[in-house]
Amino acid sequence: MTRFLRQTWIVMAKDLRSELRTKEALNASLSFALVILLLFSFAFNPTSDLTREISGGLLWLVFAFAGALILNRSFARELPNDCLDALIASPVSGAALFTGKALASYVLLAAIEAVCLPVFGVFYNVRWTQQPLWLALVLLLASWGIAVVGTVFSALTVNMRLRELMLPMLVYPMLIPCLMAAMQLTTPILAGEPVQGDLMAWVRLLIGFDIIFTALAVVLIDTVLVG
Repeated sequence: MTRFLRQTWIVMAKDLRSELRTKEALNASLSFALVILLLFSFAFNPTSDLTREISGGLLWLVFAFAGALILNRSFARELPNDCLDALIASPVSGAALFTGKALASYVLLAAIEAVCLPVFGVFYNVRWTQQPLWLALVLLLASWGIAVVGTVFSALTVNMRLRELMLPMLVYPMLIPCLMAAMQLTTPILAGEPVQGDLMAWVRLLIGFDIIFTALAVVLIDTVLVG
């Protein structure tokens, strides 16, 4: 277990250092998210009841689209100089390699969300700080689901010529339960409504989604990488 954690930490730290050095995916994802938020603010009246009713959906559409830009770079950054082949041949286990890359994408996605939330609150006149603990929980659970599924399919499509197109086409259908639960929870949370009753079923769905897909990814990652 100690060896697994150390390998995971090394892979995660390597990816984060590489991204912070170039900022390719981070800058592209953040710029894209802010532009989409700005465009949506012109399309919907920030003071209308309809905008507040669909605020959760708008927010997670932005996060899902921006996340694809981060996840696409997860394994693609290893292609130059055959670094991916070297990683696969190294003593690092496939599970540790996957977990480290998923955690790195998770941290980057969380950073994008932390920047976009205040902007979202200003553009759409939404008080997103009414239930910060519940909102943070939903963000953490749903973001991990996006990171896990996206990292697996990033590994699957890394050698495809049209990986930038294939990755969203494969990832978004798999993320429907996760995004649906996040949207259903985020809208009442932003409105200040308590999370109880039927809403707890969506929380359990998010937790179950994360557990199931994380377990499947750890088990199948060697097959995805090696074939």
